[in-house]
Amino acid sequence: MESFWIQSAIGAIKAFAFVCDIITLPVYLVLQRPWKRRQEAKRVKAKIVSNDETALSYRTIEPPRDVHIKMLQDNIDTLEKVFNYVAKTHSSKRCLGTRQILSEEDEVQPNGRVFKKYKMGEYKWKNFIESERLAAAFGRGLRECGQEPRRNIVIFAETRAEWMIAAHGCFKQSMSIVTVYATLGDEGVAHCISETEVTTVITSHDLLPKFKLLLDKCPNVNTIIYMEDQLHKTDTSGFKEGVKIIPFSQVTRLGQDSKFESVPPKGDDIAIIMYTSGSTGTPKGVLLSHKNCIATMKGFCDVVPIYPDDVLIGFLPLAHVFELVAESVCLMTGVPIGYSTPLTLIDTSSKIMRGSKGDATVLKPTCMTTVPLILDRISKGINDKVNSGSAFKKALFQFLYQYKVKWTQKGYQTPLIDRLVFKKVAKLMGGRVRIMMSGGAPLSPDTHEQIKTCLCVDLIQGYGLTETTSGATVMDYRDMQYGRVGAPLTVCDIRLVNWEEGGYRVTNKPNPQGEVLVGGECVSMGYYKLPNKTAEEFFEEDGKRWFKTGDIGEMHPDGVLKIIDRKKDLVKLQAGEYVSLGKVESELKTCPLVENICVYGDPTKQFTVALVVPNQKHLEELSLRHGLEGKTFEELCSSSEIEKAVIKEIAEHARKCKLQKFEVPAAITLCKEVWSPDMGLVTAAFKLKRKDIQDKYQHDINRMYAS
Repeated sequence: MESFWIQSAIGAIKAFAFVCDIITLPVYLVLQRPWKRRQEAKRVKAKIVSNDETALSYRTIEPPRDVHIKMLQDNIDTLEKVFNYVAKTHSSKRCLGTRQILSEEDEVQPNGRVFKKYKMGEYKWKNFIESERLAAAFGRGLRECGQEPRRNIVIFAETRAEWMIAAHGCFKQSMSIVTVYATLGDEGVAHCISETEVTTVITSHDLLPKFKLLLDKCPNVNTIIYMEDQLHKTDTSGFKEGVKIIPFSQVTRLGQDSKFESVPPKGDDIAIIMYTSGSTGTPKGVLLSHKNCIATMKGFCDVVPIYPDDVLIGFLPLAHVFELVAESVCLMTGVPIGYSTPLTLIDTSSKIMRGSKGDATVLKPTCMTTVPLILDRISKGINDKVNSGSAFKKALFQFLYQYKVKWTQKGYQTPLIDRLVFKKVAKLMGGRVRIMMSGGAPLSPDTHEQIKTCLCVDLIQGYGLTETTSGATVMDYRDMQYGRVGAPLTVCDIRLVNWEEGGYRVTNKPNPQGEVLVGGECVSMGYYKLPNKTAEEFFEEDGKRWFKTGDIGEMHPDGVLKIIDRKKDLVKLQAGEYVSLGKVESELKTCPLVENICVYGDPTKQFTVALVVPNQKHLEELSLRHGLEGKTFEELCSSSEIEKAVIKEIAEHARKCKLQKFEVPAAITLCKEVWSPDMGLVTAAFKLKRKDIQDKYQHDINRMYAS
């Protein structure tokens, strides 16, 4: 009976909406001019510049925009020149912001447990002139501490304002910074420090204790500079004898009185040795010149619209090239950057005291960079909120969601529904976010559509690698299709090359397919101390440097790229079918039960299997439906009955995602631990480290295939 009344009510709302549409359509047609939006979305964005039977090269037809032209006119070809330029141009405007932590207090949870939470204040800002002077002083302070120009120096710290100041201090003295992820394991950190032969490491209060053990593995290190904590005094006792432990503020003070001059770098000098997160073994150091970074910055400025009142919230690792270049674009264009952490980002973040506001609510950013994993979590959070409401609220939300999607695809905006419904969801990120940029991994089309619809933002996906300084393609913010990564940037060409083994050829119909190669100024000079690996993956042609990505792409008629596979992720099963592990994982990650997943395919078997990190809340709900009450999360993960139920749910979700039967895992193992970079099973950008996962769970893989 309840279902009948709900359907009747929704039917009446649909009828009312239909009448409103007829009345208001002429007004919206005149005011919004939807045909223009459709034309913009469908326009051709890149053209073929060379082709034959084995390869096709594409180049954007978009012209360089104002910022790009300004950088060319003023000969801004190094990151050092960027900061000098913006200090003069944006002088007293807000530049780098840090939120005050007033105190750390115990908060008793409803279950009786006690967690430490932050009482937070406002953002404190340094303007562009102050930030540039601090960077210059820090650079001179490094010289006072014995660090020579044109020598490598490691930054091993979380994302914060001091990270950016330290980096630019190094650039002013032509020092190449070696970026190391804060979440990299001890072995990886020691490898990066030893291989680059650094003597000075810049770290933070939280990470400094790691060096009590690490220094024995890094005999060259004689100076450690640490960024101080807002609340706690740093303990500098118990470190290896002969190693100087110096606070960040002291280095800056030393530099303020120093007589050392700056040593400006040239465009071809190495700005960064950026260690890739090592999804396939030992981290590799990618050599990025100042020219590489400037090229990608120009490319980003040509596709991402930037406004005078924009504010970026920075929380992704700055050791990730995508975040570093995005923040550099903000510096160049005078956009203030307010720093945050995943623990304090929103009102419900784990370190925010009950009743207090998260960083996004206080900062009210307009732009943010993100990764698919975070977007998947936001998407699941929205679904959980909707599903926890009454049956009527759920049905109403579904109708309004589909209504907005339908009109958006026709080129219209839905201001009334946005104000009444979706703007409330957007308040999660402060209420002002207009553009989100996703990178680092493929974004599921379903998540893309939902975030764009519910948060009322332009969500644009980019494609690039550390080896291409994160530059390659970026979606046009007006594009209405999902699952694509955009047209080539103005600073590079994209080439598709036949990969016969996988059946991907540029002659394929309806669209050309092949391995993606990126060529242009954004392409790295190669890998640090790995000449053979560099020769294998990079090459020069007609004065242009190219990189073989290993990704498989498909180019659409409007010159927009879609990544459809990865050479290393492709498994051929016993019956001859190819399974793209990455594609299957991307689709199955949108299942509410799945927090993370790694699909494994044995070429000697006829089916795939999967290791699944389940979502605890949804797993417990599933267990109640199967009459398994009072069991712990660990017991549920070990239950064969729950395993079968999860397989059934995943198979049903896979059917909705239109996966082929042979692509769907036939057996699963529920993993009790959440995979984190600390465990060494995912990278800092949360990409799967397949080899490490396989090694850890080999016994479970054998069991699944035996069953």
